Amino acid sequence: MSDAATEQAGDGIAELAARLRARHALGRSDGLNRLFDYLAAQAVAGARPKEFEVAAAVFGRSSAFDGSQDASVRVAVHRLRRKLDDFYAGAGRDEPVRLTVPKGEYRMVAEPRAGEAAPAEPAPARPRRAYAIAAVAALLLLNLGAWAGFWMTHGAERTLARAQGAAPWSALLKSEPPTLLVLGDYYIFGEIDEAAGIDRLIRQYSINSSSDLDDWLMDNPKAMGRYRDLDLYYLPVGAAFALRSVVPLLSRGGAHAESLHVVMASDLTPEMLKRDNIVYLGYLSGLGVLRNPVFAGSRFTVGETYDELVDGSTRHVYRSQEGGPNQGDTSRRDYGYVAAFQGPSGNHIVVIAGARDNGLQQAAEAMANPEALKALSRAVKAKDNFEALYEVDGIGRSSLGGRMVIAAPRTRVDPWTAQPSLSFPQG
Repeated sequence: MSDAATEQAGDGIAELAARLRARHALGRSDGLNRLFDYLAAQAVAGARPKEFEVAAAVFGRSSAFDGSQDASVRVAVHRLRRKLDDFYAGAGRDEPVRLTVPKGEYRMVAEPRAGEAAPAEPAPARPRRAYAIAAVAALLLLNLGAWAGFWMTHGAERTLARAQGAAPWSALLKSEPPTLLVLGDYYIFGEIDEAAGIDRLIRQYSINSSSDLDDWLMDNPKAMGRYRDLDLYYLPVGAAFALRSVVPLLSRGGAHAESLHVVMASDLTPEMLKRDNIVYLGYLSGLGVLRNPVFAGSRFTVGETYDELVDGSTRHVYRSQEGGPNQGDTSRRDYGYVAAFQGPSGNHIVVIAGARDNGLQQAAEAMANPEALKALSRAVKAKDNFEALYEVDGIGRSSLGGRMVIAAPRTRVDPWTAQPSLSFPQG
């Protein structure tokens, strides 16, 4: 390639790189952004860096770096390729020219996109996870008719209809947007060390998705090869019991099952919050993007852990006893929390949460009980902007009885535009 052609290619890469960086396409990982900037600068200069040069410039490796023993550069470049692929399959799908790092090389190039075919829909980045979510959704939707039949057969249709006619369900079921049943899930990854014989699952409070793990590994390259994305998530046991209470309420008599969709909390996006009705089921610690708007309008704040809720009016601390070690047949106290408020476009959001399993189950049962809903309505005198706290004593995952502790309207603060300063524990 002539000097003029090389300079022209470098200018094109520099422009594409600047545009991609301005759109924050690589996320917040310093390591990933350093690698991208270095490869882009080398491409502009017409250089073809070697693996040891990347290791020294980006990851601070010494001259003793041995690529056969240290795979950090190869792993990092693989992650960068995947980030670029995700960007050009999504937000950058209309870009006529894309940046890529050819396999087996450490140079960045610009290549034209195929111009004949229309841009394809972005493929799911996690096919196994997509299949798992689809299976959960299909199972729930398939069983809506069965749930409705169960209730009809057992003469409970009047009870169900009374609950559906109470706040907050009446407004939600009458509104146009589809309903997303959001399940609070948690991400786990693998620690694998063949030399030491370690093979175990890890739950890290600050790492809540595969992209979080990617970012962490890019910033901690010495851990590459030890921790791996296994595409695994888990749900609290209490969520399964809570589904039993809540799914019939959302069935709309079984005639509109197609308007109910199941989404994991880790996949919930701000766009969904604007567009759809939301019903959350899970732990308080699993709220994800719902966390800030929920507590922005709440009288409660989270204490040192998600097992503690602090009443801002009385300063009383409601602390779950379920987070400690198993105490056999000893009764322990837990708390459930519910809230209802409007989304940014007037859509409806209902939160049914617990510090732990018994609190979650108690909150779900209360929200399906016509008498409990009537008591809640009398206490709050509001149909679409309230919250309540429930206390429950239980042994294991069996409730011994619960009661409503507090029920009140939520604050007048708009949780979407005027969020106060909020802080949360890691887990």
